[in-house]
Amino acid sequence: MYDVAIVGAGPAGSTLARICAKNGLNVIMFEKKKEVGNPVRCGEALGKVELINQNLELPKECYSLEVRGAKLYPPNKANPLVIEEGGYVLERKFFDKWLAELATKEGAKLKVYHKVEDVKVRKNHYTLNVKHGGRKAFEVDAKVVVSAEGMEALIARKLGFPTVHKPYDVDTCYEYEVIPYEHEEMIELYFGNEIAPRGYVWIFPKKDKKANVGVGVGGHITTNTKRGNLKGADPKYYLDKFMEEHEQLRNSSTLLDFGGVISVGAPLKSFVKGRALVIGTAAKQVDPIHGGGIALAMQAGYIAGEALVKAFKNKKLEESFLKKEYEEKWKSINSNKLQKRLVLRKVMERLGDDDLNFIFKELNKEELHNITKENFAPAVKKLIMKRPSLIKVLSALIS
Repeated sequence: MYDVAIVGAGPAGSTLARICAKNGLNVIMFEKKKEVGNPVRCGEALGKVELINQNLELPKECYSLEVRGAKLYPPNKANPLVIEEGGYVLERKFFDKWLAELATKEGAKLKVYHKVEDVKVRKNHYTLNVKHGGRKAFEVDAKVVVSAEGMEALIARKLGFPTVHKPYDVDTCYEYEVIPYEHEEMIELYFGNEIAPRGYVWIFPKKDKKANVGVGVGGHITTNTKRGNLKGADPKYYLDKFMEEHEQLRNSSTLLDFGGVISVGAPLKSFVKGRALVIGTAAKQVDPIHGGGIALAMQAGYIAGEALVKAFKNKKLEESFLKKEYEEKWKSINSNKLQKRLVLRKVMERLGDDDLNFIFKELNKEELHNITKENFAPAVKKLIMKRPSLIKVLSALIS
């Protein structure tokens, strides 16, 4: 009988495991992949804030490059906007393993290549049905179960969480790791309906003249290509087109090639059901503007971990206590901010390329900073004054 069983050893699961184990709880964590963090399934960018908040010092082997900020390009690629905010382009296979090792050093038990296939709700605990590779399944009991499964969220769904995604609320993505690419140690983001409908192309620079080049497009969009109308978006088509039109990238080599899907909708309404919790991407705790989820996942794991420590200490494992200590605390920090960013995403997808070019040209550094802090009013008022036709779209940001 474990105190806490965690499904998934990504940033959310490993952070929660570390906090719980550090405070004396008996923790087991299951990872279905053969190796934590491999294969890589994201662009690998991370800001510094969450590491600072958790007093974590990132080892050099966990990141490829420390970046100075980001350049945002409009459809015509003129007048890029610059965000001067440092961060890291990670090496996820080392970063995720480092987080998992921090948890094991505190006493958590980790089992890779172990897939949790089912869960049964008992009176005062849960029984997990676990399979090791192709071997016969076995059972594990735990007083609390936590889904940190990412997009699949199979066990969360079996526990009653509404984790199914609508196509409109996801971006479908494709990425290459390429070499060589001469960069300025700045992240590059490219916007435009022809470049990436309801999304963007990213170039995340890495050391040794390497870079992650990828695209995310709205999952509900039908791509018109020479291969015919596909049912849904075809991100690889947009990525290949972007690379062919890019002077450097058209002749680069690819070191890695993969695709995936990420949530860009609203988080789940509730993260707690009985003694079961859902954290990170499984709870749709993802930034709806850029689809980044690493920092939010770590934050959720930390808050949920502290909530469980407090619940066990005070013998209050009931749903109402866990909601108060985890769900309500997470929402008090993030709900308003993410709701505003979701509105911004919906506004941006209604803008034509000409309007995007105009907006990028007109915004100054201070207005861009305000937008990144969800203060839209100054920029919106200025833009509407200069182009009144934008009122129908931009007014949603200040209504």
